[in-house]
Amino acid sequence: MSPTRRFEGRSVVVTGGAGGLGRADCLALAAEGAHVWVADLDLDAAERLVPDLTTAGGSGQALRLDVADPTSWGELAAEVKAAGPLHGLVNNAGVSLRAGIADTTVDQWRHVMDINLSSVFYGLKFLTPALALGAQDGQAAVVNISSIAGLVGYFSATYGTSKWGVRGLSKVGALELAAQGIRVNSLHPGLTDTPLLHQAPDSRFVDESMRSVPARRLASPQEMARTVAFLLSDDAAYITGEELVVDGGLTSGGLYHRILTGLQEQP
Repeated sequence: MSPTRRFEGRSVVVTGGAGGLGRADCLALAAEGAHVWVADLDLDAAERLVPDLTTAGGSGQALRLDVADPTSWGELAAEVKAAGPLHGLVNNAGVSLRAGIADTTVDQWRHVMDINLSSVFYGLKFLTPALALGAQDGQAAVVNISSIAGLVGYFSATYGTSKWGVRGLSKVGALELAAQGIRVNSLHPGLTDTPLLHQAPDSRFVDESMRSVPARRLASPQEMARTVAFLLSDDAAYITGEELVVDGGLTSGGLYHRILTGLQEQP
């Protein structure tokens, strides 16, 4: 159990909460006393996580959510609002596709945009009423999971574009919802040790990418989850409309790190 209980008596929705970074987010929030709505397309996996949330020090409830379906979001919003104020939303669900413009089909484009970007719009749209109640109850905040791919040019047409979109939509949300006391920020993880990173049949992409990380390691899901908890907490009460980059120095100095390392390796 965490020594701090920043989310005692507060509830948070985490999309894609059953696995990967979402699971780490749920456990970190529960450890600080949160009631976590584990929203996932895989309801069985979400339900299996709920007992672990109680063990961690909080509580939880599993909900089936298709983040690409506005009807599914409407059903979730009705159930959450009926239960009382909502204090946090983590738009975490996402997919990746490593393909350029020419190699991306129209159906693939729509699929990734629906899950990575439209889902964030739906979350903000449908859960704002419950979050406004949470703001009246003390505080409310949203963390939208973008990526370092939302900060730089990226080799995936769908993933890069969707994550830039999440970045921009977060700023729109921060602007519009501030009057209701709701903060909105985007988190931009670097290389994080989750199944999404390791989806390729071999490790060449990850191994090569690591050469540009000054910290010389992957981030753990728990490190990202602690950052999510910070952004949702009262410790970040005056932070909204911002992009928090957690990437081991990759975007700030990765190019020169790679050059200098390469020079050191030369005879």
